[in-house]
This record gives sequence, C-alpha cells and structure tokens, in this order.
Amino acid sequence: MSEVNSSALSQVLSDYSLTKQQTETKENNEMGRNEFLKLLVAQLENQDPTEPQDNGEFVAQLAQFSSLEEAQKMSASFENFSTAFQSSQHLQATSLVGRPVHVATDKTALMSTGAVSIIADVPRSVDSAVLSVYDQAGSLVDSFNLGPQESGRNEFIWTGTDANDQRYPSGEYTFRVAIPDGDGSKVVPTFLSSNVNSVTIEPGGALTLNLAGVGPTPLSEVIQIN
Repeated sequence: MSEVNSSALSQVLSDYSLTKQQTETKENNEMGRNEFLKLLVAQLENQDPTEPQDNGEFVAQLAQFSSLEEAQKMSASFENFSTAFQSSQHLQATSLVGRPVHVATDKTALMSTGAVSIIADVPRSVDSAVLSVYDQAGSLVDSFNLGPQESGRNEFIWTGTDANDQRYPSGEYTFRVAIPDGDGSKVVPTFLSSNVNSVTIEPGGALTLNLAGVGPTPLSEVIQIN
C-alpha cells in the first residue's frame, strides 16, 4: 500500500498556500489555483484509505497545473508588453506630424517653403542620370543632368526654385530619374520626401500616415525619416 508523503504534501501546499491576498475573483466559472487546490484536498480527504492516491500522481497533477499557470502568466505578460509597445509606437508616430518622410512614389507636394528630397534606386553604376520635374498638368518645368551615379540609392535635392531663384507654385509635382539603357533610357524607382499631415490609428492598431501630395501610406512603407 502506497502512502502520501506528508512532508512533500506540506511543501506543495505551502508553495500554493490559500491566502486571502492571493484569492482572485474568477469570471466565467474559470478554475484558478485556489479552486484546483481545494479539489485536490477534497480528493485526499475522501480517498479510499485502502487505495490511497499515489504520490507520483499527486505531484504530477500539481506539476501540470503549475506549468499551465506559468504559461498563462507568460501569455498575460506578453500581452501587456505588446500593448505597452503598441502605445509607445503610437506616441512616437504622433511626433512625425509636420516632418518629412521618404516613401516609394513618383509624386509629392511642394510646400510654400522647403525643398523636395529625391532618392533614386539606381540598379547599376552609370555615366549619367537625368532628373525631370513635371507639374500637375504634366508639363516639364525643370530638368537636371545629375552626372555619373553609383549603383544603389542616391539622394538629390530639388529646391523648388527656377534659374532666377523664383519659387515654383505650391502643389503636386511628378519626379522621374532616367538612366541610359541601350539606345534609350530607363526610369528608375524613386522615393520622395513628403510632409506628414496627420497620423491615423487603424482599428487593428496599424498606423497610417497621411502624406501631403501622396495620400494615406502605411508607416511600414517609410524608408527614411528626416
């Protein structure tokens, strides 16, 4: 006949003491630590004296419950961390309002002050590259020979002024950077700077930046913050 080790039982019950401070209200009839221990104590008190519960079974049940409880605590901690991280991210995103960011586009807005930064993704080293600027009507308003360019992302600044240092009207402009390609030319992908007018927090927690001259753009698409 096997017997329950009284010292081991005392130690386990000490680790899971039913103190008033630890008692928590459970919703939806969920079973917590205290309810589990009450069931175990009742099981021990009402077990058949001729066939008592084996020590190993008793400890195994407590170990399983302990593992489950620790997993629940870790899940709750991760959820709290995730919520705190998301709140911090939202707070940081609001600091972007009024600042320029770079996103993949060929159109952006020229403001009443400031310049436009153009990042061209050049696939290979070339002897020359040309930047062309078009107004909202599609008319060419400015053009520059950028000279030799290395492969990779290269940044250029358009001041928004003409040869007489007169500023172009505020509004939406289109930018194209072309490189030689065989007997013709090829337009390469561009990332343009655009001012963040506001930030929208979507229902799922994702952030959308409302960019001047570009429109709603996910924060994840930003490649550079100035």
